[in-house]
Amino acid sequence: MSLKNKLRVVGLTDTGKVREHNEDTISGDAETGLLVLADGMGGYKAGEVASGLAVKTIVGLVREQMQVEDMSASDSGSGLSRASIILRDAIQRANKIIYQTARSQPQCEGMGTTVVAALFFDNKVTIAHVGDSRLYRARGAKFERVTMDHSLLQELVDRGLYSAEEAQRAANKNYVTRALGVEPSVEVEIREIPAHKGEVYMLCSDGLSDMVEDEDIHLTITTFGANLDHVARQLIQLANDNGGRDNISVVMAHVLDAFPARTRVLDRILNWFN
Repeated sequence: MSLKNKLRVVGLTDTGKVREHNEDTISGDAETGLLVLADGMGGYKAGEVASGLAVKTIVGLVREQMQVEDMSASDSGSGLSRASIILRDAIQRANKIIYQTARSQPQCEGMGTTVVAALFFDNKVTIAHVGDSRLYRARGAKFERVTMDHSLLQELVDRGLYSAEEAQRAANKNYVTRALGVEPSVEVEIREIPAHKGEVYMLCSDGLSDMVEDEDIHLTITTFGANLDHVARQLIQLANDNGGRDNISVVMAHVLDAFPARTRVLDRILNWFN
């Protein structure tokens, strides 16, 4: 089922003001409803390799499985939908590929990447992430961060040693505790939430969230509304104006209409008339 007329998707990435090259990789596809953002790290250009492998693997596997599996089914054991399981398994497969590449290619030794992904299906969105790349949701006047960073700083906040305000100014905010390619296996944090018409979802690398306050991100989305191209350009400009110390990437989706899943029987009937 194509979501092309149900989602408006925009993605933009920028090297920033300090880094020599861009180690972020992004993908946004309204057809499949899949958004992916990866922020690579490690060695000269090896971060680009890690993030590129992550996005290519995840996008390829999700598209492939969506064509052959019954997406309306769910797993009785975990309670997850097939969409969520497909996305989780694709990220875990990407982890293995990056890990094996890092061990077999000397120039890639020590590389890894964060990842955050969103898969829209049946009036829901599955959100999966590893590391400190984030997903935010704007719903009317409310703006919230849906993901929690896998980082040392977030652990200190969770333990009450930092307030959220202190965390924003902390110097050690970029030390991640979980990433793809570092270990043979990785735990993918995954959740599934309802998605409603009018909502805006934004995936971003820490090059944006470290440089621009959440309130300013919300204000930008509110000001420019459904013009996601302008929102993305303005957010990257804000990050660069504030120093642009890292690569800056955003992938955004505006839910234009409800997107209930069709059953395979209905799909077959509709295909008779095409």
